[in-house]
Amino acid sequence: MGITWTSSTPGYPRLGENREWKRTLESFWSEKIGREEFLQTMKDLRLEYLQKQKDKGIDLVPVGDFSYYDHILDTAVMFGLIPERFQGSTDTLQTYFNMARGTDEAPACEMTKWFNTNYHYIVPELGNIIPSLHENKPLQDYKEAKQELGLETKPVLIGPFTLLKLSKGYDAADFNAKLEQLLPLYTTVLQQLQEAGASWVQIDEPSLVPTISEEEVRSVQHIYETFAADVPELSILLQTYFEGVHFYEKITSLPVAGIGLDFVHGYEKNMAALKQFGFPEDKTLAAGVIDGRNIWRADLKAKEELLKEIDAHAPESDKMVQPSCSLLHVPVTKTLETKLDSVLYGALSFADEKLEETAALTSLLNGYGVEEVVGNNQEALKTFAKTYRQQSADLTKERGSLPSKRELPFAERKKYQDEKWDLPLLPTTTIGSFPQTKEVRVARQQFRRGEKSPEAYNEFIRGKIKEWIDLQEDIGLDVLVHGEFERNDMVEFFGEKLNGFAFTSYGWVQSYGSRCVKPPIIYDDVTFDKPMTVEESRYAQSLTDKPVKGMLTGPVTILNWSFERDDIPRKETSYQIAVALSREVQALEEAGIDMIQVDEPAVREGLPLKREEWDEYLDWSVTAFRLATSNIKPSTQIHTHMCYSEFQDMIESIRDLDADVISIETSRSHGELIESFETAVYEKGIGLGVYDIHSPRVPSVNEMKEMIDRALRVLPADLFWINPDCGLKTRNTPETVDSLKNMVQAAQESRKAREMSTK
Repeated sequence: MGITWTSSTPGYPRLGENREWKRTLESFWSEKIGREEFLQTMKDLRLEYLQKQKDKGIDLVPVGDFSYYDHILDTAVMFGLIPERFQGSTDTLQTYFNMARGTDEAPACEMTKWFNTNYHYIVPELGNIIPSLHENKPLQDYKEAKQELGLETKPVLIGPFTLLKLSKGYDAADFNAKLEQLLPLYTTVLQQLQEAGASWVQIDEPSLVPTISEEEVRSVQHIYETFAADVPELSILLQTYFEGVHFYEKITSLPVAGIGLDFVHGYEKNMAALKQFGFPEDKTLAAGVIDGRNIWRADLKAKEELLKEIDAHAPESDKMVQPSCSLLHVPVTKTLETKLDSVLYGALSFADEKLEETAALTSLLNGYGVEEVVGNNQEALKTFAKTYRQQSADLTKERGSLPSKRELPFAERKKYQDEKWDLPLLPTTTIGSFPQTKEVRVARQQFRRGEKSPEAYNEFIRGKIKEWIDLQEDIGLDVLVHGEFERNDMVEFFGEKLNGFAFTSYGWVQSYGSRCVKPPIIYDDVTFDKPMTVEESRYAQSLTDKPVKGMLTGPVTILNWSFERDDIPRKETSYQIAVALSREVQALEEAGIDMIQVDEPAVREGLPLKREEWDEYLDWSVTAFRLATSNIKPSTQIHTHMCYSEFQDMIESIRDLDADVISIETSRSHGELIESFETAVYEKGIGLGVYDIHSPRVPSVNEMKEMIDRALRVLPADLFWINPDCGLKTRNTPETVDSLKNMVQAAQESRKAREMSTK
């Protein structure tokens, strides 16, 4: 090869090896540290991450990807996209956090999934706001890295096309008008970076990956022609990720210096397009060949061959080797994982290890000797493949023995269920979890460290269950839950009790704000071992005459919120999980738990980014749910919970799940969801979240009544349930109790009003 390969990375995790970022953020929010200490600690972390990436051998280190909460929120605030309800304060940092978290007076901005990942971003609200440049954050970070560390870095910012596509509060017909307001501001940001000496600037445009229109492509062409004219000396790297780009030929023809393509999750489409159309000789191809979304070690030999194949179809272009996307989606380092099986450990690669893989591949392609690194890599992967991943024929046989649908249709099941439960109109319930207080977390840690015996821990959990069963009865809820105090995480809990899962000690990734999750690793076939939730559910039901829901996490959510195998199709893993969960559903039913909630909050986030690929994914997702929930009596009521507000485009699949009751997280987008029901009829039990659990504010009775009234304009009252948006694990006890009391009062008043109107 006649060219020199450069190593790069699109972004790096914020959390820190021991979640230092999270602790700093929460200490500031709780006023345990002041602003000055907060800013200094965040600066120290930011610089530490930059130096680490450089030390790992990355040539082009990104700046601007570090955030105090969310990079989309950063961009919105940078361009003055601050909703009116948050304006007026001169404290810009407090305004920033108010937008993310809400206040007593102002509900938080909407939060939703970042494409098909488990990261959440704050949705910008445009409305009638005239954008203006409040600060140049990439410039500040670029200068800081140069001054403090002497590093020449690559500023990163979200592109205007993606920013607008992800925003709300404007009509689609006004897209280009909104774009014209933003373009001069982007140009100023880029000009200032150029003047400061930046060579490369990475502009992230992941919205080029989903299906887009010809008109939208013309808008993108206009954007980058404007930049090329206004900042001609600046090398812009147009970065895409998560799938193959739409309109490959037109995107690669844009007047930019480089294009970043995903050759992991977008391998088939991007490679096919590269072979068909080639790649412009005057551009740099940033080849994302290291998986930025999963934790498996790269096969360096296979990746070397892939890069050689890429080079063969773009022989005259400069090249970069990089992860497929920002490393935000994987844990920081595996070096702290001393408790993992050594064979599995050898097959893993977290963010820091992915930097090393990127650097090793770059050295390999540039002709530098890394034989020992490659040898160790090949040996570890060979040992892992021999030790695990031998699929069992028994799993396929067991799956074939399960029914794929309920014995009776919903209308007939409902008669049995109504007779059994005799619930009031507009029944109230919660989604499952109650506050995981410090007391609960300490008890779990003591148990895990062996400082608390299993007997003492179980007694503690029973005490919390009784406390909250009593509280729920006092509050007046109609259908109760046991509170999930024994569960650290709704996926990890089940993974620990099923075969085929492994767990890290420090494998945290950011979900939203300071909320972190530690996804399990599915490394082998998933099978049922023994009942997982029966003991707690049975005990809770023994304390009350009201129904207590059994609480399970659904197969697709367990899959989507885990680091899954990369050697078999995802649907096969989902079926394995479903078969195991069906055994648990039957065990609950046999124990007298006849309302069972199987949560699927992550179904939507697993949707392929290209609309034409949705049907296949939704088909196997529905099949997995029904495998898990169909082998039961008609009188057993299946609930499910989902987290999204875009309902209409999936309504057929949601119907096909055939759950008796579905609850949907909607309070931040309640109006949009209600509108969808004006045309999309849903004829099974449904609860729309009447208050936002992600915000610490306690909603008023009237506020929730208004939401209920709006919903009942388009949904039948005899099918409507009243519940919070989501589980209450992250809230504190006083605000939880106060919010639920208001919710029950709102339900009672709405119920009374309906009954009065029918007399």
